[in-house]
Amino acid sequence: MSKLDDTIQSLNDLIAFPTVSSDSNLEMIDYLANRLDSAGARVDVFHDETGTKANLFATIGPEVDGGIVLSGHSDVVPALEADWTNDPFDMIKRDGKLYGRGACDMKGFIAACVAMAPGLAGRVTDRPLHFAFTYDEEVGCLGAQSLVDSLTARAIRPGVAIIGEPTEMRIIEGHKGCCEYTTRFEGLAGHGSAPERGVNAVEYAVRYFSRLLDLREQLKARAPGDSKFDPPWTTINPGSLKGGVAHNVIADHATVEWEMRPVTDADAAFVREEMRAYVTDVLLPAMQAVWPEASISTEVIGEVAGLVPTDVNEARRMLMELTGANGADLVPFGTEAGLFQEMGMDVVVCGPGSIAQAHKADEFVSLEQMGLCLEMLERLGDRLAAG
Repeated sequence: MSKLDDTIQSLNDLIAFPTVSSDSNLEMIDYLANRLDSAGARVDVFHDETGTKANLFATIGPEVDGGIVLSGHSDVVPALEADWTNDPFDMIKRDGKLYGRGACDMKGFIAACVAMAPGLAGRVTDRPLHFAFTYDEEVGCLGAQSLVDSLTARAIRPGVAIIGEPTEMRIIEGHKGCCEYTTRFEGLAGHGSAPERGVNAVEYAVRYFSRLLDLREQLKARAPGDSKFDPPWTTINPGSLKGGVAHNVIADHATVEWEMRPVTDADAAFVREEMRAYVTDVLLPAMQAVWPEASISTEVIGEVAGLVPTDVNEARRMLMELTGANGADLVPFGTEAGLFQEMGMDVVVCGPGSIAQAHKADEFVSLEQMGLCLEMLERLGDRLAAG
């Protein structure tokens, strides 16, 4: 069986695991652990506190610092879109493309890694090659945060990380951070005919939502003059507003789910402080003037650092040699890369498929992209064998 055929079969197997972030990923992690163990890798599985999720970290090659990490997340977003052509968890090969939830984001890269592992295991002698597969990237990079803690505790110090998110095999050296929050409003219910006697949580959630939109416009003026991002400013997205029970009932609860993608740490601090002050000085006093027990609370779902471009980056230099690219780009979407960079690694994002296909019906990765990924991994093996 060719490496491409093996990769296609592996991707078929991986897509069949419905690893939506709200569900367990253990069956997929067990599958990957068995594949890598059979290839001769030393495999560690780190479970979360619930025992329903796990990270995998595997190594081939010598037990020394400075290794290269190939990283991907095991979870996928829900496949609730109505216009899927086929079962999203049953891979379909059609017209040179492989369709299924997670095909490009990012089980295609993971499939390529495990298909190449047996051949790499017999060649890697210069420095370790690590495989890091995480949980819950789509809901705040929770697994990667935990994995970094696990590696730090074990004094495992890789030098380079390649995050295989879909970039059409372009080298990405920088992206914005991603901060996700859920803000909850607790008010006082009552009859809709007397709104002044209750505290309408939806009303205050709408005002909070509107304040986020105001800040979104202000952030445009704060864009650094040399920003290479598109768009060049920090963005805010109020993703959902939910609350209330009926037309004629004063809503006693509401929730706003929102995110920001900061260009700078200063922007992130600005937004957090502005929203804190608006709640403390404006919204909450108005709510509690009617009902002292009214409350507003914000849960941090995830605050993930961006990937900061650096003048010296071994990962960028290595990938340019492996792919033949003559430069690196920036993207607005977030990944786990910043967490590995904070650990001290040189990091790039580079993987098969396009982000334009992610998080939508009939997600796919092309066979051409998978072939380019396999070629990159083959050349990486040559490099690690040559020393």
